[in-house]
Amino acid sequence: MNSITLAPIKNISGNVSLPGSKSLSNRALLLSSLAKGKTVLTNLLRSEDTKHMVSALRQLGTHIDLGDHGKRAEISGKGGLFTTPVERHFFLGNAGTAIRPITCILSLIDGEYEIDGDEYMRARPIEHLADALRQLGADIHYLDKEGYPPLKIVGGKITGGPVKIPGNISSQFLTSLLMSLPLTATRSTIVVIGEQVSKPYLDITLDIMERFGVTASHKDYQEFDIPGGQQYQSPGSYMIEGDASSASYFFGAAAIGGSVRVNGLGKDSIQGDLAFIDVIEQMGATVIRNTDWIEVRKAPLKGVDVDLNHIPDAAMTIATVALFAQGPTRIRNIYNWRVKETDRMHAMATELRKLGAIVETGNDYIVIEPPQELNSVDIDTYGDHRVAMSFSLAALGNKAIKINDPECTRKTFPDYFDVLESISNH
Repeated sequence: MNSITLAPIKNISGNVSLPGSKSLSNRALLLSSLAKGKTVLTNLLRSEDTKHMVSALRQLGTHIDLGDHGKRAEISGKGGLFTTPVERHFFLGNAGTAIRPITCILSLIDGEYEIDGDEYMRARPIEHLADALRQLGADIHYLDKEGYPPLKIVGGKITGGPVKIPGNISSQFLTSLLMSLPLTATRSTIVVIGEQVSKPYLDITLDIMERFGVTASHKDYQEFDIPGGQQYQSPGSYMIEGDASSASYFFGAAAIGGSVRVNGLGKDSIQGDLAFIDVIEQMGATVIRNTDWIEVRKAPLKGVDVDLNHIPDAAMTIATVALFAQGPTRIRNIYNWRVKETDRMHAMATELRKLGAIVETGNDYIVIEPPQELNSVDIDTYGDHRVAMSFSLAALGNKAIKINDPECTRKTFPDYFDVLESISNH
């Protein structure tokens, strides 16, 4: 296994321009492919997740011309649902933002399909989405472990209608239904059972759907109304915002030890993970918000008690920032850490303890009591890009930190460690 050793970082300073948002990139790729007309996407994220989505869309017959090293895409939309492709086996790696919506789309078009992912995706539950699609008339079978990919899908049987889905595992299931059901013949209503996690990601979905000419409404994120018979329309061009989740590592590093300005992400961003800056501000950091950039400056940090159900990805960065705060930090309502790319509750607790923290976990919470000083350790990343990037901040603790399998960051931010080094002073 490859590794990278991060030398102790004395302080952080500089400007960062972010890659495009993963969430927006894969949504925009799909909707552009379904839309009427040609769409030009700029600042597209170039990563393993977007490569898997592009591959699947090309397999479905979409013409996608990539330029600017994969950061620009010209997409000739289908003006509706795809026709039955020749190759009907789809492989989506560990890209949740690809496999979930493609599962929905395949359920709508005629043909028999198999959809699969890598070993990590095969450990991520998809049962709630499959059950929802079955309620709508889909024919779906598990080919290995019940409730998990790979799946066999016999498509073309969904026309719309009422559906219920639990909201406690992933907003990606609901997002996938929202993006696909406008293309069915009749109106659909989705009722969410229990609390819906990651609501800001649903705001991203509804916003981009509207920009592509399709409407859906909701009552307090518990009931969604989606008129059928709609058609996506190309907006002509669409610029992908810088990724707010990726920004959290640089904001966190600055809060611990320096000053960073992140360009291409402003105070009016539609991305929910921007709420990360509210949390580090609560911890004591100085935050300056502008229309086109955000700057964070260090200050003495204190532990907090916060519900981060709305930003579970960025909550991982808070967990590592907590190593540098005075007093314990409690992060609550994050059960879905357990069903992400890996069991993130286990991963974060294990690696935080290696560094010297006293850690308590429950079903949906973690408490971190920081050590007097950090240990120099090898961080295992569990194939999870966010584990790797979050624990890179430990290098600000005046100790060398080895990150195992740093290539896992290719999922969303292939040159992350290069960008971090560019603003690091040793």
